[in-house]
Amino acid sequence: MGVNFEFATSTRIIFENGSFRKVPGLFKDFGSKVLIVTGKNQNLAHQLSEILSEINIQSDIFSIHSEPTISDIDQGADLARKTLCNVVVGIGGGSAVDSAKAIAALVPNQGELSEYLEVIGKGRKLEVAPLPFIAIPTTAGTGAEVTKNSVIKSTEHNVKVSLRSDFMYPRLAVIDPVLTLTMPPGITATTGVDALTHLLETFVSIQSNPFIDMLCREGMKRISASMELAFNDGNNLEARENMAMASMLGGMALANVKLGAVHGFAGPLGGMYPIPHGAVCACLLPAVMEVNISALKEIKQEKQLLKFDEVACILTGNNSAVAEDGAVWVKNLVKKLQIPSLSDFQIHEDSFPELIEKAKKSSSMKGNPVELNNGQLLEILIKSL
Repeated sequence: MGVNFEFATSTRIIFENGSFRKVPGLFKDFGSKVLIVTGKNQNLAHQLSEILSEINIQSDIFSIHSEPTISDIDQGADLARKTLCNVVVGIGGGSAVDSAKAIAALVPNQGELSEYLEVIGKGRKLEVAPLPFIAIPTTAGTGAEVTKNSVIKSTEHNVKVSLRSDFMYPRLAVIDPVLTLTMPPGITATTGVDALTHLLETFVSIQSNPFIDMLCREGMKRISASMELAFNDGNNLEARENMAMASMLGGMALANVKLGAVHGFAGPLGGMYPIPHGAVCACLLPAVMEVNISALKEIKQEKQLLKFDEVACILTGNNSAVAEDGAVWVKNLVKKLQIPSLSDFQIHEDSFPELIEKAKKSSSMKGNPVELNNGQLLEILIKSL
């Protein structure tokens, strides 16, 4: 049987320690009036703004203080239009990069953001190409610097959904592992498990292909070698480089292949509760692996089970490991990283029926290696408490 696949990513990627210093020199290719979108910590945004002013490029800073909402994106787009911005830079964690990506997309397109959103909106296609967009991640987890979607929270519907378009890949991604050295251990942990989840879910996805598998294998190897090192010693630059690379590879994979049940639940959970996305992934991933493996064994789906065996071999470093060993490894990793469980975030069983119904509507569920019934989805939530 022939191999068929499509693959897309950011137009240009610069992966290099210290590459943040190169950013001002790249602006001549993009525009002269910049909107810099960042998170709560605005230090790097102000540094960039000052350097740009020295080369006669004007900039404004727009700050996102948590995971972006529809209102945040509308405000950012309004500011970009008022200032006649012609290039957008996102610098920060996944929320900042996603916000910048959505703002760049919305500015030249007519209509409300909600019209373009999946699940709760009309899923309207972008008709005009976004403003040029540069992504500069300061965390290693979401891979947002190489994806074509932006995850946005609807406070009205209590769910997180995506704005997605083939137009939305960043024109330039500048990945400087040095910028991740200041990440505290807690953020290192949750973002790192987010990256692992992207790699693992796309590797076992029913949509996966040999090219995606190659990226995922490399990313999982790097996380297996470096996740704990980065958590225990944030100044370990080699570990930070490996995590930044793994995050980027996970982003490349998820932009081209659907994920699975972890991310199927992540949108509803993140919409209904104030829980960081990476923490959701960490809470759910061991149980999702266990339930998927059990479900695949029930229907004797050997091909997909072999994928889980390979995951176990990669993560444990043991070539004779089997699928269940991978789930145990992930469960132990989450304990070592001291990530709280779902119950620590005040998530209770009375919300499970709503979470299950919302998760079943998620586009991510379409990538899960086996279709899970309500009982199996409930089992995942109960095991994750």
